[in-house]
Amino acid sequence: MDEALLRSLTPSVLAVLVRRGADFAAAEDAVQDALVEAVRGWPADPPRDAKGWLVTVAWRKFLDATRADTARRRREDHIDQEPAPGPAPSADDTLQLYFLCAHPSLTPSSAVALTLRAVGGLTTRQIAQAYLVPEATMAQRISRAKRIVSGVRLDQPGDVATVLRVLYLVFNEGYSGDVDLAAEAIRLTRQLAAQVDHPEVAGLLALMLLHHARRATRTAPDGSLVPLAEQDRGRWDTAAIAEGVGILQAALARDRLGEFQAQAAIAALHADAPTAEETDWVQIVEWYDELMRLTDSPVVRLNRAVAVGEADGPRAGLAALAALDDSSPGSSTRGDPVPRHAAVAAYLHERDGDPATAARLYAEAAQKAPNLAERDYLTRQAARLNARRRR
Repeated sequence: MDEALLRSLTPSVLAVLVRRGADFAAAEDAVQDALVEAVRGWPADPPRDAKGWLVTVAWRKFLDATRADTARRRREDHIDQEPAPGPAPSADDTLQLYFLCAHPSLTPSSAVALTLRAVGGLTTRQIAQAYLVPEATMAQRISRAKRIVSGVRLDQPGDVATVLRVLYLVFNEGYSGDVDLAAEAIRLTRQLAAQVDHPEVAGLLALMLLHHARRATRTAPDGSLVPLAEQDRGRWDTAAIAEGVGILQAALARDRLGEFQAQAAIAALHADAPTAEETDWVQIVEWYDELMRLTDSPVVRLNRAVAVGEADGPRAGLAALAALDDSSPGSSTRGDPVPRHAAVAAYLHERDGDPATAARLYAEAAQKAPNLAERDYLTRQAARLNARRRR
């Protein structure tokens, strides 16, 4: 069973049902039922037209559910006749569905969460981690969004900013998480850039390309994590870097700086350094200062502390980290630590000559790591420092 194929076809099938009059929640349920049948039946009898099969079965599931719901019988009279089996249109509806999910009746954060869950294929836990909120809180937010759009015809697309935020989070999960969605996010952002002339759309595409250019070097053959400073820069995709830098320069020239352009500028400085030692950390700190003016998030402050530690020494980095700690009681992360905070603190303490504190913090960070590769890396760092102390 090709699970990647099913995942790639899901948004298009969902979009077809929505266009035919199904409300979002019912369409999503019908598509999920069709996917279950595909998993059961395709290995023994794969269809010639996978998308057409899914559309037909999902539409039947939707009709069956509609007929079974007496409260929707009046709506049933207006449902179009079931289409005849056959090849489905080959047009890619995924980007359109992203816009439809960003419905004006939803807040931007709810629209992003709903789209990530229904279209992006992320789990509630993955979305909660991206938003730095408990999983139960995110589950309630997604359920509330489904209730709001249930029964509402999704014919009013949302704004570009919400769609950009969704694409950014999908790329981040694909780049560092358990599901490979990075290439799909780049593809959709390319489509969006071709349709929308806005520097932030270009900035996001540049950011994705610059990060994706380093992807082949992020893990060793055994799957272990390779930090940026230790990556083989000769294996970075120079064509993707050149394209990303060109797109970014054109966007910055329009003098309408936004969050994604600032992030792309930081990524470009990393990509431009021939070696880790030649990285222009002073300029990176300046770009983080710009980014903080645009979006003063705890994650940005954390990354800035790392850059300050590289530019001005570990003591300065620890001072920047302490400033983040002082501001956290009034932030949205109260009671929920900023991801990788302990790992950053461990790194800075090790550079400052305090291996005991660094080892303890590496072990603490390992327990909170979002994936196995990162957990193993942090565990090894703690073990390395503990072994050195025993010698």
